[in-house]
Amino acid sequence: MLEAPVMVLETVAAHHIIKGGRLRQSLMMESLRFNPKRTPGVQPPLNMGNPPPGEIFSHFFDAAVFKLLCENTNKNAAKNLEKGKKFIWTEITPDEMKKFIGMLLYMAVLKLPKISDFWRQQTIFHVSFPATAMSRDRFMAILSNLNGPKKNEENDKKKGTEDYDHLHRVRPLMELICVNCKAIYHPRQHLAVDERMVGTKARLSIKQYMKAKPTKWGLKFFVLADINGYTIDFMLYTGKSKWASGKGLSFDVVAGLVNKDYLGSGYAIYTDNFYTSPLLFRHLRQQGFGACGTYRQGRVGVPTTQENALTKKSPRGSIRWIRDRDLLFVKWMDVREVSLCSTIHPVYSGDTVERWSKTGDGPQQKISFPRPTSTRCASLQEKPMTRQRFQEELTAHLLGVDVKNGPQKTRGNQHLPIPTSSGHTKSDRASMGRRRCKLCKKSTAWQCQECDVGLCLQPERNCYWQHHQDL
Repeated sequence: MLEAPVMVLETVAAHHIIKGGRLRQSLMMESLRFNPKRTPGVQPPLNMGNPPPGEIFSHFFDAAVFKLLCENTNKNAAKNLEKGKKFIWTEITPDEMKKFIGMLLYMAVLKLPKISDFWRQQTIFHVSFPATAMSRDRFMAILSNLNGPKKNEENDKKKGTEDYDHLHRVRPLMELICVNCKAIYHPRQHLAVDERMVGTKARLSIKQYMKAKPTKWGLKFFVLADINGYTIDFMLYTGKSKWASGKGLSFDVVAGLVNKDYLGSGYAIYTDNFYTSPLLFRHLRQQGFGACGTYRQGRVGVPTTQENALTKKSPRGSIRWIRDRDLLFVKWMDVREVSLCSTIHPVYSGDTVERWSKTGDGPQQKISFPRPTSTRCASLQEKPMTRQRFQEELTAHLLGVDVKNGPQKTRGNQHLPIPTSSGHTKSDRASMGRRRCKLCKKSTAWQCQECDVGLCLQPERNCYWQHHQDL
């Protein structure tokens, strides 16, 4: 049976009146004992000092990740060459893959309309650095051959069926990074489950639209995050799953992300009204977790009684509540009505919040209003490094240069002549793969590896030498 609401807090000016009062201690829910599997916080060796972005990144993208990327990219390139595609290829190594990822991050910081614009020559929009890190043709060759594991063809045949895996090409990589996310950091007691959108221009059937997010179109990830924003676990939404429990997507997401075998017990899980339900909160309670979140009226299991209802005339700060066994349902009037469900909070423990309010005919002034305990959450006091600075330092680390000074040029030993047609058969080299010389505009079979431009290299016409004298 539902207990009748016995407490209403209303604000009259600055005085609080408690009606039908009970002792505050009697309203406390049964406390959960916090028992994490590991000491919360950053795990060794990253917990020593203040590691730079490059070192942090190396624990997420470790040797196993780069080995996976290189092996699959090399296999895909070999397959494409067998099919007759024309490009120059040498097997990519982990060090070169780091440079490739560094170039992707560089392009994310310094945005240009097209990828090829980063290697433009003889224009006021010329950007000098990219050609010193990697040639355009090599970058494009890696980009076009970057691929996932074997047996993609078998999975592609299952398109349109429930057995088709949308993530087959990236699942091994995602699983490695997900394992590393958990290994590097163990969360503190207060966690949140929410969605994050990752923007993409790719034409994918799994792209989603979320009106309330800054990035409205893209890939939707469900994430379990610490109060500091760290992503502990994640799953990419790909549509209806054959593994659904029948209890709803929101239930399956939280139940899948909140894992006591990894976390331990006694954690408090915070959700919004997409996830909050009596069924989920009781499941979490059985697993040893507390929960709190806003809820939707009319959801299965939510009390339908109007005895604790607020109205438009309810003064700001009004709090009404009702208990259904281990669940506490609280309604609070702020600017608008807020509905909360919790298994870990009392109704009210003396907390207040300041709001601008007009009293009578006078000017607006700040007034303290009561607020439920369940609306209070801890806040971060630390000031983190900005995302741009982190990304710039990480980019420089992956590219092997100093973020302030860039590459140190040594004349002559970084600019090597290479044939333009090394990827073609001997019979095709005379007519295919040749480029136009940057200086004399004649057809040439030679190019500079670093500058990525065609240059003549003949006794009577050494445009290669002339070009590099002008650098």
